[in-house]
Amino acid sequence: MRTSSRIKVGGTAAAAVLAISLTIASTAFAASTYDPQCFKPWSPDTAIMQFKSKPPPYRIALVNGYVGNSWRLQMIESLRAYAKQPEVAKYIKELKIVSVGNDESAQLASIENFINQGYDAILIEAVSTKGYDRVIREAKRAGVILLPYDVIVDSNQVPMINEDQVELGKMWANWVVQEMGTKGRVLEIRGIEGTSVDRDIHAGVQSVFKNYPEIKTIDVDGKWDDGTSEKAVADAISVYGHFDGMIEQAGTTGAVRALIDAHQPLIPVGGEGENGFRKEMAEYASKGLRGLSAEQAPALSAVALKAAIALLQGESLPQMSRVPVPYITYKQLKPGVNYFPNLPDNFFAETSVKACDVVLTPQELFGSQKN
Repeated sequence: MRTSSRIKVGGTAAAAVLAISLTIASTAFAASTYDPQCFKPWSPDTAIMQFKSKPPPYRIALVNGYVGNSWRLQMIESLRAYAKQPEVAKYIKELKIVSVGNDESAQLASIENFINQGYDAILIEAVSTKGYDRVIREAKRAGVILLPYDVIVDSNQVPMINEDQVELGKMWANWVVQEMGTKGRVLEIRGIEGTSVDRDIHAGVQSVFKNYPEIKTIDVDGKWDDGTSEKAVADAISVYGHFDGMIEQAGTTGAVRALIDAHQPLIPVGGEGENGFRKEMAEYASKGLRGLSAEQAPALSAVALKAAIALLQGESLPQMSRVPVPYITYKQLKPGVNYFPNLPDNFFAETSVKACDVVLTPQELFGSQKN
């Protein structure tokens, strides 16, 4: 792990740092936070957080919620693969991963269990945005770092990491407008209802389209799943007929497959980073498919682990970190580089978050399987 200068806490305040040592409502010290090219403050007034340092190795847990799609599975494998890299493994005594489905009470109970077992840090893929105040207080008392990422929680009391979902929604919507023009019908396929990711992406999408009164949007539930999205798109086509553009949070491969199977004219699609979507872009670009593939990287779990280790070493980070979003257009496809013809469709092609020096190869995630 890279090091950087630390904000020191001394005197009588030192006893209070067992849970959280410092919160500064200013960016004056942003340049001295850990790896600022990766962990950028969410806004100019984002607080800076620091915890009391502990000697390694550490016991770290992930309490994941929903696991019913390929993104979550790859997210977990990304965490495991990163933790095995020699420069990371030396900091880890134990890495425990549990998934609890969509049961918020089960997730809270699991977090409490790891707090009571004395784990040093707990990564959280939250089931919902609310309801975590009690475990946050318990973690503070016990000196345990809680670190939500991807699906984050409504709290300013714990460090959190995410890509900017609102900006991701804006990116897709602006690109679709650029490609289709300022009038027509757009199909928006949404994710898991009640999550911060779905809420924020939808807000970003709609903030763009509200500026174009001649663009009408229809939204359906895809639940971040190829099969569900494929059926949702097929049903929407049967009801509304032709669409002029499409935005898909995840499950893009299935959504595009529905367009192809319905013999619809191929249209601009703003979608995720699934390998299948990028293979479709490569195959059907000459037939009119224009895609922007922007990914909520599964390796965000590895970035969260990197952050947890840094915090356990006493480094400072923004309370809410904005991680850069990797993306390509259909014109930038390179086989074996940003999509993999011989790997599964549901594999997410952006395996790394290079801005954070988190680099994972398909071989690390798939063992001996070749790309």
